[in-house]
Amino acid sequence: MKFNYHTHTERCFHARGKDEEFVLAAIEAGFDEIGFADHSPWPFEGYVSGMRMHENDFEPYVNSIKALREKYKDKISIKIGLECEYFECYIPWLKEKIDELEVDYIILGHHYSTHEIGADYNGSLTTVEGIEKYTDEVVKGIKTGLYSYVCHPDLYMRGYPVWDEHCVEMGKKIIAAANEAGIPIEYNLLGFSHSKNDGKQGYPYPEFWLLAAEMGAKAIIGVDAHTPKAFSNAELFEEAKANLKKLGIKTVEGIKFFR
Repeated sequence: MKFNYHTHTERCFHARGKDEEFVLAAIEAGFDEIGFADHSPWPFEGYVSGMRMHENDFEPYVNSIKALREKYKDKISIKIGLECEYFECYIPWLKEKIDELEVDYIILGHHYSTHEIGADYNGSLTTVEGIEKYTDEVVKGIKTGLYSYVCHPDLYMRGYPVWDEHCVEMGKKIIAAANEAGIPIEYNLLGFSHSKNDGKQGYPYPEFWLLAAEMGAKAIIGVDAHTPKAFSNAELFEEAKANLKKLGIKTVEGIKFFR
């Protein structure tokens, strides 16, 4: 089965394309199942994020996907998800919303630590303290058992200047926690595309994935679609599969859902 559970919508302010356009593009590209996992809203007080849907967009987002799931049920399976950080103070709110709105799954994309307000983007970290904090919170998130997989687990290497002993230690902690929880780590096609196009190595970071292979990690390929045409890049998808196969990393056949 060909699937992708990392699909965004215009509600996050940096994706382009109507919800239905993503579905039609996935069908055209031969996907059997997709999941929308737009950036989760959070109940921030006195702060409006510019990179995630707002709270009042949450229910319309879910309703839109439910309608598309019914409309295209004979052509593709559609799941309702979210890409969420691990913000400990908001986890009770998140659990309540997952039940209330019947969200099928969430994935762990830890873009900021503690909370977004006043925090550094975890893809721009340059200090040991920064990547340690990122790692500690990713591991805590994994241990909640809420998340179906870890998005771009090597995000910390997008900004950190060199692969050193600290990066190895952080990688081992993340991979070990994912292995223990029985969840995969994501080989992210958006990051892969950026690295190929701009010549700057970000994620997937080669040394991180060598470490993942040594530790017996399981992987999932995530399109991280921010436009419908992201589904049509079959060459990139096949190259990612070939890279993982060369490393000896097995890919999962699906993910866990809440319902």
